[in-house]
Amino acid sequence: MLRDQFSEKLKDAIRAKDTLRMATLRLIQAAIKDRDIANRGQGKDPVSDEEILGILIKMIKQREDSAKIYEENARLELAQQEREEITVIKEFLPAQVPEDEMRELCASVVSETGAHGLRDMGKCMNVLKERYPGQMDFGKASSVVKGLLR
Repeated sequence: MLRDQFSEKLKDAIRAKDTLRMATLRLIQAAIKDRDIANRGQGKDPVSDEEILGILIKMIKQREDSAKIYEENARLELAQQEREEITVIKEFLPAQVPEDEMRELCASVVSETGAHGLRDMGKCMNVLKERYPGQMDFGKASSVVKGLLR
């Protein structure tokens, strides 16, 4: 379970006195705890590993955006810190599907679902997200599916 991995890696980082790694792992755990609390308020179960992968992907996107903004404003040390946090977070994601294989998977899902137009795009993306959580960039996959459905 991913939660156990975060705890173990945090203990290792504390022993190694790796402050960046400790801070990043604590941020991950805090984000998961926040989602758990929100789910509890709605009467849902604690987050699953698939939902945790979604949280990690969201955290990576946030850091990429922040790094870009920092670079535009000549704050290179902050941009570098964001990138280092991204590498720590990516350690917990499954192997990413290569781009050419992603295109093939998108094409097979489009034909499998019988999608004919852009109105069927949501159906295709839901299937991809269900089958490959955390394994591909769904922003890129979305543009591939959109190109196939035109």
